[in-house]
Amino acid sequence: MEIISMDIRTFDALFARIREIEEKSELLSRKHEDIGLKKWLDNEDVCNILGISKRTLQTYRDKGILPFSRIRNKLFYRPEDVERLLQSSYHPNTSQL
Repeated sequence: MEIISMDIRTFDALFARIREIEEKSELLSRKHEDIGLKKWLDNEDVCNILGISKRTLQTYRDKGILPFSRIRNKLFYRPEDVERLLQSSYHPNTSQL
C-alpha cells in the first residue's frame, strides 16, 4: 500500500473541484431527463385530451391505434401521435348545411 501526502490547501482545492464536477454532472443529467419527458404525455393527459377512459386508452394501445413507450413501468405518448389520432378521427358535421 502506498501513502500519498499533500498540502491541505491542495487537498481542499481538489475536493472542491471534484464536488463541482459532481454537481455539474447531476445538473446535466437532470436537464436531459426533464427535457425529454416534458414533451411526452402520460395516461391521464391523453385521456383528458381525447375525452376517453383509461380502459379505452388501453384498447387503443392493445390494437396499435396509439403508439406508446414504457419508461420505468409508466406509459408515455408522443403529442404528435395523439394529434394524429385526433386528426384521423375528426369528421366535420356537414349535415347542418
